[in-house]
Amino acid sequence: MPFLSERVGTFTDSVIRRMTRISNEYGAINLSQGFPDFPPPKALLDRLADVVYSGPHQYAVTFGAPNFRAALAKKASKTINRGIDPDKEVLVTCGGTEAMMCAMMTVCDPGDKVMVFSPFYENYTADAILSGAEPIYIPLVPPNYNFDINLIEAGFKQGAKAIIICNPSNPCGKVFSKKELEAIGALAIKYDAFVITDEVYEHMVYAPKKHISVASLPGMYEHTITCSSLSKTYSITGWRLGYLIGPEYIIDSCKKVHDFLTIGAASPLQEAAVCGLEFEDDYYKELLQTYTEKREYFLKGLDEIGLKHNVPEATYFVMLDIQDFMNKPKFAGWSDLEFCEWMVKEIGVAAVPGSSFFKEPINNLIRVHFARQKETLDEALARLAKLKQYLD
Repeated sequence: MPFLSERVGTFTDSVIRRMTRISNEYGAINLSQGFPDFPPPKALLDRLADVVYSGPHQYAVTFGAPNFRAALAKKASKTINRGIDPDKEVLVTCGGTEAMMCAMMTVCDPGDKVMVFSPFYENYTADAILSGAEPIYIPLVPPNYNFDINLIEAGFKQGAKAIIICNPSNPCGKVFSKKELEAIGALAIKYDAFVITDEVYEHMVYAPKKHISVASLPGMYEHTITCSSLSKTYSITGWRLGYLIGPEYIIDSCKKVHDFLTIGAASPLQEAAVCGLEFEDDYYKELLQTYTEKREYFLKGLDEIGLKHNVPEATYFVMLDIQDFMNKPKFAGWSDLEFCEWMVKEIGVAAVPGSSFFKEPINNLIRVHFARQKETLDEALARLAKLKQYLD
């Protein structure tokens, strides 16, 4: 048989999605893959019910239905603090995943370098490889996930064409400060490079932290491709509605990549989601309040069990430190993946091994999330409490 491409041998399937499959197999509570177990806003469901019969059901314009792009541009204009042209500066994609892939393939030629913070959302490395680019990893150092700006300048000096910033960060929940973003932006301008941002969790930032869009900073709109999606903000991860926002010359090229990747996002779902983009500010305040309460409730439960964890500044992800378990004879020599697989089978809770997010060799962190109903969180915490016996 002919050999397959070398690139497919340089990365694995998604560990996050793999853990969901294992969770389903054993009937565990899935705290691995980040999607809620509660319904989207009723207004979206009611509108979707109408669209089922009224349409549209055929292709939308490849780069997004006009009314959907207009609603996106209006909403994003507030975040980026400038008027966004819905026809020239917005591209609708099949989820934030395709948005990132479009951005990478538009910016990078084979052999180019791109900087990625570690820990990272696992798709970023695959995006770089599929684009033919070489990742340069910049450590975010636990427990506060700080970074050394000198390493970023060193990356640009090596010829890095772009840096990817997930802000707020999945998996560690870091919110990049204005000072940090300005420092990165100044280097991007100095070395005439791009900043590709993933801002999916912009509405889940806990006080006193605040989300700042890189594109809103002075001089940065021309250097920034903003990627996001509706998945987490409106609890519609299965609708796969993402988007890119940026200068016309960038988006014009992204449109060509998108056209031959997926043609276009689902037109009925775009039509139904317009009403969500038109929600007033009260919706986002209520969303943040809901997740603030869930964070406090879940972290308190972890503390009562005695499980060590970080306190995320944003998102609905929590990193658990399992080093105390790995020091026990029962788990000696285990990898974090083996621990997560054991946890699914014996504890009944699914998590993601931290090693899938870090370039650095680590074996003591796993990621869980709290985007679940209170009843689900109660059951998950009850099951996690069974871990205490293995620390005695």
